[in-house]
Amino acid sequence: MTSIIIGLILVGFALIGTPLFILFGGLAIVLFMLAGINTMAVVIEISRLGTNSVLIAIPLFTFAGYLMAESGMPRRLIALSRAAVGWFKGGTAIVTLLACAFFTSFTGVSSVTIIALGGILLPMLLKDKYSEKFSLGLLTTSGILGLLFPPSLLLIIYGILANVSISKLFIAGIIPGAILILMFSALCFREGFAAADVVPFSFKNLFAALKDAVWEIPLPFLVIGGIYSGTFTATEAAVLTAMYAFIVEVFIYRDLKITKDVPRVIRASMIVVGGIFVILGSAMGLTNYLVDEQVPMKILAWMQIYIRERWLFLLLLNVFLIIVGAVLDVFSALIVVLPLVVPIAKSFGIDPVHMAIIFITNLEIGYSAPPAGINLFIASFRFRKPVMSLARSALPFLIVLIIGLMIITYVPDLSLFLIKLFKVS
Repeated sequence: MTSIIIGLILVGFALIGTPLFILFGGLAIVLFMLAGINTMAVVIEISRLGTNSVLIAIPLFTFAGYLMAESGMPRRLIALSRAAVGWFKGGTAIVTLLACAFFTSFTGVSSVTIIALGGILLPMLLKDKYSEKFSLGLLTTSGILGLLFPPSLLLIIYGILANVSISKLFIAGIIPGAILILMFSALCFREGFAAADVVPFSFKNLFAALKDAVWEIPLPFLVIGGIYSGTFTATEAAVLTAMYAFIVEVFIYRDLKITKDVPRVIRASMIVVGGIFVILGSAMGLTNYLVDEQVPMKILAWMQIYIRERWLFLLLLNVFLIIVGAVLDVFSALIVVLPLVVPIAKSFGIDPVHMAIIFITNLEIGYSAPPAGINLFIASFRFRKPVMSLARSALPFLIVLIIGLMIITYVPDLSLFLIKLFKVS
């Protein structure tokens, strides 16, 4: 009876807009009190989390991503991509897809990509005769593909919570992410052949765009190549990325003023990081209680009775995670659900790295899925369109994502091939 009352109270608080960190932290404290455990356990768990050195990577990568988004880098890279591939049908849509995925991989928040790039990319798509419905759907969903590519914040947080090598996760997401991009590209080609115009190819324009973006092109190769080769860890990659982006955008291109713009970028990026850390810390107290009460083991015992086949477990897991992603923000879903799922996945012999890619792909769907997909609301604000209209525009892309999710789920070598090839430890 007590648990029912607590549940109803929490639902009431959630309905009136109470911040998630208050709900998670408050629930953890109440549950520990009911169990007769000192509530300092919550504070200790938060303190323990703060000693994890890998957490340094989150603010550094986020800061670098915001520097890029606030500078002239989006314009330069879009011009380069457009000069390179805008000459064939669907090329402009491919440019949009790649630009959005690239920036989300660095900022870790696809809503930032929508705000930063939407004003540039939507007029460009409409000018080249892409339908408004397709253009809005592409801009609402394509950024989320960047969450599978390094240096994705979700991959970093997953590695911390599940105690999985972040370098392995960075490499594991590349092939599945590339497959999803190719599947999205098929939609872009179809739309492009139907109605879109093309940009005439010009070596002069291509070389000019290359020269304009010459300092920014090496960045993703430095990060991914360094991690591939084992030259540096994820944390070291974060330091290099932040330093490189700062020097290039502030001192070489001079898009950002060190006294005026940089403090603003720091403030905006650290607000996002602070929100992630607060939710992470408070939710860890709750997950600690669930583990202490052996909730994952009880769920596992139930599943061993009713679910014996691995393929069935994976199918039900995907359905469950899609539902969770549609009603919770992705960071909360990751933090709360992950400790429940990982032990069960291990019992079915699922590789923890493969499990991570399945998990993140599901959360990608949640980013743009109704009713609570944050991208729908951000795009609604950015493009001044009704949320349900954007949900309908995003539907073809969500269907493609679900098909891609099934492929990634049942072909584990897509996630593990590069790790085995490069013998990443």
